[in-house]
Amino acid sequence: MLSLKNATSYYGKTPILHDMNLSIGKGECLCVLGRNGVGKTTLMQTIMGLTTSMTGTLVVDEVDMSNSLTSDRALAGLGYVPQGRRILGKFTIRENIQLGTFARSDGKREIPEICLSLFPYLADNLDKKAGLLSGGQQQQLAIARAIATDPKILLLDEPTEGIQPNIVADIQEALQTLNKNFGITLILTEQHIKIAKSMSDKYLILDVGRVVSMGNSNQLTQSIIDKHLSI
Repeated sequence: MLSLKNATSYYGKTPILHDMNLSIGKGECLCVLGRNGVGKTTLMQTIMGLTTSMTGTLVVDEVDMSNSLTSDRALAGLGYVPQGRRILGKFTIRENIQLGTFARSDGKREIPEICLSLFPYLADNLDKKAGLLSGGQQQQLAIARAIATDPKILLLDEPTEGIQPNIVADIQEALQTLNKNFGITLILTEQHIKIAKSMSDKYLILDVGRVVSMGNSNQLTQSIIDKHLSI
């Protein structure tokens, strides 16, 4: 479904990711782990075409997208929930979600029913200004906006960071529904090991822009966690 081969990604002339290799199949969930500043966000931005440049190969659904624009990657089925959410506070919930529909390849502009069924609070408050929402509600909105793009692959950068526990549980349930019931492939960065292991099929650990451990999530042992993730 998606693979990176020998990918090195740059901000300006500085390489941040080095010789990256990963692959994920349709309907799988990959969790990217690592301490702060090791390149997790850069990996997500590399896949979306948001770094300065990349060498190597990115293949999405058997199509080489190594040199494709971000807009073309979105139309090909890559959805993105960035760290910090980037919600437009002066826009309503409805308008924020509708923005996502402009990345759809089928031209549909109505809010998909799945966005509303996954997040009932948003459905009940479509005309509320997004800036009035709590942090957790804004994260739900950011996910709903990404779902509105009709993604085949959904990238989420720290989707549970700084969010109250009850909404973390709601978000986790929504993502598992998207992954297991709707077959949307997920790639997420995460700090919470328990959440990462419970949601994902595969894990990948980064350190200083390089992969230092990867495998099936049931192989993520405490010794690996202590070696690569302990502070």
